[in-house]
Parts: sequence; C-alpha cells; structure tokens
Amino acid sequence: MVDAIELDVRGLEPPEPMVRIVAALDALTAGGSVRVKIDRQPLPLYRMLERNGYVYEERLGSDSLFEIIIRLREDA
Repeated sequence: MVDAIELDVRGLEPPEPMVRIVAALDALTAGGSVRVKIDRQPLPLYRMLERNGYVYEERLGSDSLFEIIIRLREDA
C-alpha cells in the first residue's frame, strides 16, 4: 500500500484513465492520496468516487487542464 500516488493520464483514450485511477485507488492507504493530471473533466469518475467513500478536490493544473486530488473520506 502507498501513501501518495501521482498519475498522468493526459492523452489516454477512455476507459484507460479510469482503469489506471481505479488501480491506484486500490493501492491507496488510509491518509494517502492520488494526484491525477488529466486533460478533461472526468464526471463519471466523480460519481464513482462519491459512491465509494472518496473525496476529491479539482483544480486547474499548471501543465494539465485538470489536477484532481483524491482521498478516502475520513468518515468512510
């Protein structure tokens, strides 16, 4: 299990970004995070995260269109 995971899924065609993000979430430890660089807003991912006990923060990335930080919800 890992505390911090960095993923760059820019330029990948669906469903590859989601596949890689889900694999990273499986390796995440409590208190850890996954930081994703992606070139589009992944709305299906957000719904999946909310249903499965994760919280996320989306921001504009410096070298990508979006940067998303994902963590386990503390009350999950």
